[in-house]
Amino acid sequence: MLTETGTGTGTGAFYAVVEGGTVTTPKGFRAGGLHCGLKKNGRHDLGVILCDVPAAAAAVYTLNAFQAAPLAVTRDSIAREGRLQAMLVNSGNANACTGKQGDADALEMRSAMAASLGLPEHYVGVTSTGVIGEPLPMERVREGIAALPAQVHAGGGEDFCQAILTTDLVKKEVCVRVSVGGKDVYIAGAAKGSGMIHPNMATMLGFITTDALIEPADLQGLLSGVTNTTFNMITVDGDTSTNDMVVAMASGLSGGVALRPGDADWAAFEAGFRHVSEHLAKAIARDGEGATKLIEVRVNGAVSDEAAQAIAKTVVGSSLVKSAVFGTDANWGRLIAAVGRAGQPVNAETVDIRIGDIPVLAQSSPVRFSEEDALVYLQQDEIVFHIDLHMEQGSAIAWGCDLTYDYVRINAAYRT
Repeated sequence: MLTETGTGTGTGAFYAVVEGGTVTTPKGFRAGGLHCGLKKNGRHDLGVILCDVPAAAAAVYTLNAFQAAPLAVTRDSIAREGRLQAMLVNSGNANACTGKQGDADALEMRSAMAASLGLPEHYVGVTSTGVIGEPLPMERVREGIAALPAQVHAGGGEDFCQAILTTDLVKKEVCVRVSVGGKDVYIAGAAKGSGMIHPNMATMLGFITTDALIEPADLQGLLSGVTNTTFNMITVDGDTSTNDMVVAMASGLSGGVALRPGDADWAAFEAGFRHVSEHLAKAIARDGEGATKLIEVRVNGAVSDEAAQAIAKTVVGSSLVKSAVFGTDANWGRLIAAVGRAGQPVNAETVDIRIGDIPVLAQSSPVRFSEEDALVYLQQDEIVFHIDLHMEQGSAIAWGCDLTYDYVRINAAYRT
């Protein structure tokens, strides 16, 4: 789990999706990326998001006991004033489990980026992703940081997205527009993650930018709450990384009124913020290493939302369920078995299960269904399992992906 510290448009409930939007769409943000030699394939491996002003900042971090050095640096930066002006990221090397040298390298990255941009050190956050346990080649990183400011511009969101990827097959970004005090406010996000992904996070990094005027404490509360039902509800392989982090930055440059929980426009802003987070979370699950299908598990009727979350995450994380989806096998026995081992209260006589719209279990008794229809459904690239416990009002949604031969191939040779 992550915890807190301190173009036409599509429409949503209170927001509009901005086609082609990036982390630089909100006012005041620029970004850039370049290749400094951390990746062997020559792709971008160093990037930065820069704000024109010190932005209100919030973050959530992995609960893995072995936290990478950059997390401590970012936590320290945000703790000073609750603000960041730049977020530096490298891919290709996690700078995790690298001892005192790794700590020193993360601090040097912060100070070097601050010097290159002319900022106080505590206005810079740092994060890394890639192979664990290998020291950073700091000479390459230093050269990259020195060259990075020249690559920063208002259209640099795409370069930044490329700079954060590791085994990801596609970039993950989204932007929405909401109205606050009659002014347009933008919320955008970019993320990376494909493997070592588990509820409670994984090798997952997320970056959310907005030009809303909001206090750091309120931004932190929003990020923490939304994370619990989005980023913390995805799984690929059951492994939680040392480097997971989601950072939110708010420039306040929209010209809109200040936002506070309970305000008239807060619901719209929260809905937009949640859409950005959920979109990125689902994109990570969909892009799981070797994956061919997105799996969504919807649990209703649990004794509490927390119980529903635990059940949904157990089902979507089951290797047997994931394998059955890959093989287009409507084996609902694997679903009910996962429900039963989730460690949450269930009534063994009242469970309903549907595969898409196909009932396969009613009041815990088998329902005759067409295997042919189930096969056709399971051949789609998005699969939804509905589980109703018929107990109380608790509900939750979790996302994951199928388990394929390619997952083993990718991870058997991750370092080589």
